[in-house]
Amino acid sequence: MRYKLDETRKTGRRTRTSHAQVVDELGKAIVAGTYPVGSILPGDTELAQRFKVSRTVLRETMKTLAAKGMVVAKARVGTRVTEKNLWNMFDSEIIAWHFDNGVTEEFLLQLYDIRLAFEPFAAGLVAERANAEEIETLRGLALDMAAAGHTADSLALADLRFHLAIAEASHNPFMRTLGSLIEAALVGMFRMSTPPTENGFANIADTHMRIVDAIVSGDNAAARRAMEDVILDGRIHVHEAFAARGSGTVEGSISAAISPL
Repeated sequence: MRYKLDETRKTGRRTRTSHAQVVDELGKAIVAGTYPVGSILPGDTELAQRFKVSRTVLRETMKTLAAKGMVVAKARVGTRVTEKNLWNMFDSEIIAWHFDNGVTEEFLLQLYDIRLAFEPFAAGLVAERANAEEIETLRGLALDMAAAGHTADSLALADLRFHLAIAEASHNPFMRTLGSLIEAALVGMFRMSTPPTENGFANIADTHMRIVDAIVSGDNAAARRAMEDVILDGRIHVHEAFAARGSGTVEGSISAAISPL
């Protein structure tokens, strides 16, 4: 799996290839508007000198960005930054670059809109399809949220693992592709919040256990409602946190927010 929050906790920062580094730098610059929509990226000679990489690395970089829908190459014109509606917003790197640039309340609430569209249905599928082992895994993950001593970061990780387990237990591979969106929404919510005992997250284990109870009962409708309640509660926390901060953005990369000390 490619979820940065979980992987960073396990392994720390990994050494990236030259290709990955250049993709990251150019991707961040495009999202930040350093290279705005419709602009032409610098040529190979300039980029090769700036990043100290070969033209082969640059070609692979442009192929990667093109696959994400962010650029398109035109003969005798150059590589142009595409309209944002062409970007693959399900791509984990594109989401992370938005966090690097400072995400707005609107961006985070849009993530919650997508979660509402998919995750309640996934929970209903789990109520119909989960086996005994999967149910026990979900119960253990919900109980883990009630463990003493959680920080906002560790609770975000526990929450993420529960929701990814729901996606897996739905036995629908399309649901599993939502992991990056779920991660970004949870990190955004918890990053803005004080420790859970102080900000109203203390009941998070209970609300997630209601999902498990509905799954145990095989009640599709109840599982969907319980998941919807959890997501709507998170959406409310995002709105309240922005109002309390008096700030229009949340800054910093997703992985940096959860990386070990």
